[in-house]
Amino acid sequence: MICLILEEDFEVLRGPLESGRQSPSSLGPILFISVFLQAVVFSLEYFMVGPNTVFPYKDIIIEIHLYFTVALIILSLVFAIPIVYRKFDRIQYLISILVSQNLFSFSLFICALFLIGEDTGGEVVSAEKLLKVTYLILSCGFLVFFATCIRFYILLRKGHYRKESKKDQIRGQLEKNTTLLIFPAVVFGLIIVLIMQYVVRVMPEFNIDSVLIITIGIGLFFVMLFVLPEQLVILYCKYKYKSFNFNERGYLYS
Repeated sequence: MICLILEEDFEVLRGPLESGRQSPSSLGPILFISVFLQAVVFSLEYFMVGPNTVFPYKDIIIEIHLYFTVALIILSLVFAIPIVYRKFDRIQYLISILVSQNLFSFSLFICALFLIGEDTGGEVVSAEKLLKVTYLILSCGFLVFFATCIRFYILLRKGHYRKESKKDQIRGQLEKNTTLLIFPAVVFGLIIVLIMQYVVRVMPEFNIDSVLIITIGIGLFFVMLFVLPEQLVILYCKYKYKSFNFNERGYLYS
């Protein structure tokens, strides 16, 4: 028997839209602020971390990331304008996903990789080891994303994202009780600890400041991959269902 996923199966995901946290009028100022944040983070990558690393293909990575960041900065400015985002709120939400991933995932992940291959004037990590570390982190990231997608789909099929469901109650409790996040935090913590053990063994010199930044960069990379499936599902719902969109007056359709 085929179990169809209906509009009411996604109803809990309207929560951030109903509360206004992810409404077009809220995302507009956030996109405007992100213009400066993206410029600052990329400047750190380009001027402070990039010149001192021996990471292979660093020039190509920086060039591609520069074009991507500049494009997002321009789009962020455009979709921060009320007359634009009121008509194209779906595209604005897509831009907000890309901006959040660029700020807290791509940029910090690249900085973390560059710091692993930092040239401090002494012994440096070989290109082969740097690529192995990169493949290890990306493989773990893919597993996190894939497992989250499978889990999300199973919960949708079981109706856990319907209104008044257990998932709805849990999401409401999360806003009041952050202890419910302990289990996911422990899982991510274990993954990061295992990766960092390998990274520290690879690095010829132990620098506490660099290790701390690397840990934060890799940690946020995994966190953003964990939340990406929900962002993509909400984007899908905005294109699929009218009730996930706002009219030009800024009110959410019923």
